[in-house]
Amino acid sequence: QVQLVESGGGLVQSGGSLRLSCAASGRISGLWTMGWYRQAPGKQREMVARIIVNGDTRYADAVKGRFTISRDGPGKNVVHLQMNNLKPEDTALYYCNINYLRRDFWGQGTQVTVSS
Repeated sequence: QVQLVESGGGLVQSGGSLRLSCAASGRISGLWTMGWYRQAPGKQREMVARIIVNGDTRYADAVKGRFTISRDGPGKNVVHLQMNNLKPEDTALYYCNINYLRRDFWGQGTQVTVSS
């Protein structure tokens, strides 16, 4: 079983920064994709950023140039999401995700609130 532990999040003013981290535990080896999704009230969950184990990254258009996803060194299933120049529309519950062996696992979610 794979488990995800998230940290970070909180309340910040518009233009501020936050850093989210996510550690995956369990029997994980080989190829995986980890990423962050978010869900605002009344909206569907959407992909924010994701990273493949080889380092390739993908971003939603809304966060390009402001958010950066990164991972720790080889063998460490830990990813970080650095969020800069935050906007009120970034307010949402952020979920960590890992896709491993064609299965999705999700974290509990961490709240990010950006005040104007």
